[in-house]
Amino acid sequence: MALYGIPPWLLPAPSQVLATMLDVREMLGYHSISTLVEAIYGFGLSISLALIMGLVLDSSSWLKKAIYPILVISQTIPLIVLAALLPLWFGWGLLPKILIVTLVCFFPITINLLQGLTSIDEEQLKLFKSMGASPWQTFRMVKFPAALPGFFAGLKISATYSIMAAVISEWVGAQRGLGFFMTIQQKSFAIDKVLAAVLIICILSLLLVKLVELIEYLLIPWNRSSLEETQH
Repeated sequence: MALYGIPPWLLPAPSQVLATMLDVREMLGYHSISTLVEAIYGFGLSISLALIMGLVLDSSSWLKKAIYPILVISQTIPLIVLAALLPLWFGWGLLPKILIVTLVCFFPITINLLQGLTSIDEEQLKLFKSMGASPWQTFRMVKFPAALPGFFAGLKISATYSIMAAVISEWVGAQRGLGFFMTIQQKSFAIDKVLAAVLIICILSLLLVKLVELIEYLLIPWNRSSLEETQH
């Protein structure tokens, strides 16, 4: 940034950030593992809860009308407030960080799954009902497969949120993790190290999204053409 007269300590050049990332790669790797573990555990828990919630709400229209507004209202609570309160309630270990990731990732997955479940062709449902299929058989063989594209759309959104939520949870109180690393380096005015951590966060988020896309490609062969069009 010498061209614009900006001091390197304030806004380092991309080359300096890359060099710093290589210099502190062991430290970044140590903190990245902690953040990735929190994100994966929270992401996995949110998927399980979303599947259960989707199944329950899809089976009862009145329950869906009662709980859906609560789900929306839950998203109006600022994330930083949860990051400050949950450690006070559950301690400063791994659990509050996993809970924060879960709360952030749960909503997009659930909403996209419910939208997919409600967009099923009514003629298919009537056909299965006329053939004597049970509600569970209809859900397993018709509704859920048809809802999978929407479900994976929610997964891809939540995959990017998971790393961010884990980092924010570490800002408030942690002994390791990229959020903790960034807080320490920010106080030392080591902006190049902060930006190196940001680059790692972007890479981890991208890898998680690509992993979800790979699983989607393998599990939904009938949707591959639309996936390829989106990627191109």
